[in-house]
Amino acid sequence: MTGLILFGSFAVMLLCNVSIAVALGLSSVLALLSSDMSLSMVPANYYASSSKFVLLAIPFFILGGNIMAKTGISTRLINLARSMVGHIRGGLAIVCVITSCFFAAISGSGPATVAALGAIIIPAMVEQGYRDSDSSALMSVSGTIGLIIPPSILFVVYGSITGVSISKLFMGGIIPGLIMGLFLIVACFIKNRKTMLATMPKASWHDRWVAFKDAFWGLMMPVIILGGIYGGFFTPTEAAAVSAVYGLIVSIFIYHSINLKVFMEIMKDSVKQTASVMFITAAASLFAWVITVKGYAAAATNLLIEMSGGNLFVFLIIINIVLLIAGCFLDGTSACYIFVPIIYAAASQLGYDPIALGVLCVMNLAIGNATPPVGVCLYVGCSVGKVSLKDISKSAAPYILAAILALLLITYIPDITMLLPNMTTSAG
Repeated sequence: MTGLILFGSFAVMLLCNVSIAVALGLSSVLALLSSDMSLSMVPANYYASSSKFVLLAIPFFILGGNIMAKTGISTRLINLARSMVGHIRGGLAIVCVITSCFFAAISGSGPATVAALGAIIIPAMVEQGYRDSDSSALMSVSGTIGLIIPPSILFVVYGSITGVSISKLFMGGIIPGLIMGLFLIVACFIKNRKTMLATMPKASWHDRWVAFKDAFWGLMMPVIILGGIYGGFFTPTEAAAVSAVYGLIVSIFIYHSINLKVFMEIMKDSVKQTASVMFITAAASLFAWVITVKGYAAAATNLLIEMSGGNLFVFLIIINIVLLIAGCFLDGTSACYIFVPIIYAAASQLGYDPIALGVLCVMNLAIGNATPPVGVCLYVGCSVGKVSLKDISKSAAPYILAAILALLLITYIPDITMLLPNMTTSAG
């Protein structure tokens, strides 16, 4: 009965367009009331789930990303990529994906990547012959790389749930993120092979050097973050704080692109985004706690193993399908808290590496960010590109397929993910 109330009320609230955080929290409270469990667990669980030291990285990464997004770094990154490959037919598609990878290493957020880059790239692509829905779709899907290439907020969440090293998760996400970008570029060339696309004049090496110097300080942010972590200078949480301070120093003293008004806007947006993430984190944690206490998590773990027959290949197909569907309806943080404990327990029994599993989960949920009906990146792309959800969804299908092919490659060849984490372990 408790399970019916928990999952049934949650599903009804989602159908009624209640926000995910409220739906998770309220359905959990209703389940507690139906089972005569004390409601004192609600504040206790909310506090315990949101007061973990590792989660302190989230507001700092959000702040650092917002500082760099609102102070002109996106324009500088686009100009650099354009100077390198803009002269190639279809080069703006490459620019779109490359700058998404660059910006992903700064913001850690898919929607932020789409919003910061889309306003510049989408009109430029339309001007060169791309359809507005195609350019918006490519920007939306490539923006999800922001959740895969470190620093990634979802890796922080996954690490806080499982206890897996966030540093190794960050390192594990680099190659899969780049592979996904490569697959998107190939998909764009295949889709637009018959489209008459204009090209830009080839930039001189002097122009490329100027563009590189202009973007240099922005490019140094991920180098400082990841270099500091793997050099042993600071933890991922400390690195997040360093990224925010570094972004502020660069914006004020080098780019001269921030004033009091802009700074207040940045702080306001960062507080809103952090509050949203932490509210979802607390509510999803309570929901996951109820699932665990009532034994549903253990039952789901056993069911997963039973359905797969202990076959790792089949198990991975199942969890990919489950997470891809979940990503269509839930945000990444909620999905992590609900599904990761179940999947992690089953994968551990089957011997699948927890770091490879973390990257697999984040890739699935990243793709969900560009998939209707609740794909956040897709909605941001609609807003920026001024296209309908129907048109952008249709245009996004080939790019989502390409992303899924990259996901399957990473799923069944975990050595790709583990290459860099194993290298750092050996070096250590």
